[in-house]
Amino acid sequence: MATPSFLTLPPRSSAPRTVGLTHVLDPGVGPAAAADLLAGAGAFVDIWKTGWGTAYVDPRIAEKIAVLDEHGVGSCLGGTLLEIAWAQGVAEQCLAWAHGVGFRHVEVSRGTVPMTVADKRALVRRAADRFAVVTEVGAKDPDQQHTLAQWRDEAAADREAGAHLVVAEGRQSGTVGIFDADGGVREDVVDALADAVGPAHLVFEAPRAHQQAWFVRRFGPDVNLGNIALDDVLGLETLRLGLRSDTAEATVGAAISAELSR
Repeated sequence: MATPSFLTLPPRSSAPRTVGLTHVLDPGVGPAAAADLLAGAGAFVDIWKTGWGTAYVDPRIAEKIAVLDEHGVGSCLGGTLLEIAWAQGVAEQCLAWAHGVGFRHVEVSRGTVPMTVADKRALVRRAADRFAVVTEVGAKDPDQQHTLAQWRDEAAADREAGAHLVVAEGRQSGTVGIFDADGGVREDVVDALADAVGPAHLVFEAPRAHQQAWFVRRFGPDVNLGNIALDDVLGLETLRLGLRSDTAEATVGAAISAELSR
């Protein structure tokens, strides 16, 4: 059935996108489930991250990556797996395996094992010759708070080392990193990151709907958002397009502007 077009909506980039990315978190679904989701919502998914080391224990990971390739969705190896490999001295073997099974992106982070910024930068450079590298900044431990300078400097260093995108930590809980313990956005951190590398190069992890709405209102429908649950892909797109009350003012404004321009 044809997609309806009777509403006036805010401008939104279309796939393949370089902005307005939706970066989803895969908890380990099978190829059939991935294919089913993408059959309906594939136009709204840009990067598909296999989280929590699931790719390492999934015997059908190459098959699932092939499904993502068919739909033009970028596959991304989650950062914790690479951190563990790095800590065990087998980062190169991990990267070679990821390349062999077909991953297009790899996340480089330092939120689980002790790793210096210099070590992270070296790992980014090592991965950048085979992958589009996505780095992550910010601590997973709520008791570890980075200063604004640390947020800015690490994000800038990641980009300089060759990172394609920088992910701002929020975790699946939405209560650490760029969020406070109650899930509220730490606006000073967001602004510091945006000033350091530019919103187009940032992916803001925003697992909760109210957080997603905040970023859409702050940066517009083409903000890059990550840690999106698979079940929330269509819901996020409606937030981007102002089809929910949280962001509907953008849709109303677009309609008024269209009417005035006639």
